Amino acid sequence: MEKELDVMNDKSLLRRQIHSWKENKESVAYVPTMGSLHEGHIGLVRLALSHADRVVVSIFINPTQFDRREDFKTYPSSLDLDISKLSDIPVDILFAPNIETIYPFGAEDATVISEPSLTKNLCGKYRPGHFDGVASVLIRFFNIIQPDIAVFGQKDYQQILVVKRLVKDINLPIKILSGPIQREVDGLAMSSRNQFLSDRERLIAPEFYKFLKNIVTQIKENNRNFYELEKESLRKLQAKGFKPEYVKVCHADNLQEPNNEDRNLVLIAAVKLGKVRLIDNICFSL
Repeated sequence: MEKELDVMNDKSLLRRQIHSWKENKESVAYVPTMGSLHEGHIGLVRLALSHADRVVVSIFINPTQFDRREDFKTYPSSLDLDISKLSDIPVDILFAPNIETIYPFGAEDATVISEPSLTKNLCGKYRPGHFDGVASVLIRFFNIIQPDIAVFGQKDYQQILVVKRLVKDINLPIKILSGPIQREVDGLAMSSRNQFLSDRERLIAPEFYKFLKNIVTQIKENNRNFYELEKESLRKLQAKGFKPEYVKVCHADNLQEPNNEDRNLVLIAAVKLGKVRLIDNICFSL
């Protein structure tokens, strides 16, 4: 008999159900999303299903992680379609709370959780307050759901490191898993925001990943002049019509500047194309 998706917005009912599972020694995996689900999200759900007895997916557009209120207001929302997509796979519960459930005193007066080390640069520099919002909302969902496992996508690489540090720092018994970046046929990383690209921008967008692959190729061919590679890629991206924010080669574990002895690296980048912000990364070893 196939599972039937249970859609909940009451945290007390959700906690009661999860408590029942745990009494039966069933493990729980959690996949946080902001909805407008695509194949990248579905891949994370399937990863969760392969690691736990029960899976909870949340859909919550979190106001505290948007540095611009207009971005929050225009973030795509398609709950009915998302429910349909999740109903096709054996997810146990979709938790779709309202803002008052997650922020009982209001989002503006909510207690803030801040990770001070990993959030100073890269996306943290260009989106002030973003990672405070991410950490603050996740700690609330972790407390409500109390999962054994939480699953995130590698596309948000800096976010994964922030979450891993958060969990370790606060001593939460949660294993963090990351799923690989899901890409369109032309290489563009899947994102809910891609739908806002114009036809012309959508044709240009795959060049972003091509530039990153080219940099990694040069590094693997023993070009260790990271600064010049980054500087040249910014120039070329701009010439193609992107507005680059950053392109950085970092140590994969802590996002610090790598030295010549480091072997586990990540190339991480963010650009704007029209009104859409694109992020991507490639992890690689030397």
